[in-house]
Amino acid sequence: MKTVRLILALLAIPAALFAGEKSDDKAKNCGCGCCKGKKTCCCNTEASADDAKPEQAKRYPLKGVIVDILAEKSALLVKHEEIPGYMMAMTMLFQVDAATLKAAVKGQAITGTLVEKTDGFWLEDMKPAK
Repeated sequence: MKTVRLILALLAIPAALFAGEKSDDKAKNCGCGCCKGKKTCCCNTEASADDAKPEQAKRYPLKGVIVDILAEKSALLVKHEEIPGYMMAMTMLFQVDAATLKAAVKGQAITGTLVEKTDGFWLEDMKPAK
């Protein structure tokens, strides 16, 4: 009987040692409806950085004139009016998509949306000014 108690006591030591160790169970998906398809549990306040939502790109209405077209850089050089509370009037380079680049005409007055992204300033929704 003493041998059995000794064996049970010896087996209990590792369990006691690891009882205080933090488990990453909280980081795992709990399986509820709002956590479905996510790496970590969104019910947990200690969500991982992987699940953090990226900051939305800042967007501002823009009026200006196309000064130059830089096709090799997929960019337009635009002299734009002041954007109140954000940026003074200036001439700057904007990245654009292929369709915008194709529609651009040097000297054309335009309106559009300045989009501040992590990779620079973009001009979207460009249209000839009325």
